[in-house]
Amino acid sequence: MGDKGPFENYKLRFEKVKTEYLSHEELKLISKTYFGKEGVEKSRDVFLFACYTGLSYIDVKALKVDNMVKGVDGNDWLCLDRTKTSENLRIPLLPKAKEIINKYKSGIGLGIGRELLPVESNQKININLKIMSKACGVKKRVTFHVARHTFATTVTLSNGVPIETVSKLLGHTRLKTTQIYA
Repeated sequence: MGDKGPFENYKLRFEKVKTEYLSHEELKLISKTYFGKEGVEKSRDVFLFACYTGLSYIDVKALKVDNMVKGVDGNDWLCLDRTKTSENLRIPLLPKAKEIINKYKSGIGLGIGRELLPVESNQKININLKIMSKACGVKKRVTFHVARHTFATTVTLSNGVPIETVSKLLGHTRLKTTQIYA
């Protein structure tokens, strides 16, 4: 062993990863397709909810009925602290996100934790996303995290929302992090 220790001959390699996101057409296709299995349908709805809120899996799973509030503007908002960064988030509920909440409203709040949506494990949702992508002919590798990229790119930035606002909605502590999504 040389003077540099056990890592003397180790070379670090950084590979730039291409971030995937769904286009407007792909988003519409997934939302309009009927998959025939209740578990796949629920996974689709939870994924679409994340596409319209920008929330990560862990934040969607942690959502409770109490996280929905009426804003001073009279509209429905989600208020929560982001799990990863503890950033306080205030997210306006877009109509499509509200539709998903309303679809499951009769079942929400009935459980011990008063969950907002029926969220399965991340692994199960990702398996179902693979099934959905294949059924819809989407060639991209769609995982739950693609929802955040879709929110940042397709839902907000491509509709003229300033990157600083998108950064706040995503709960990023640095604008540089948001620029990766853009």
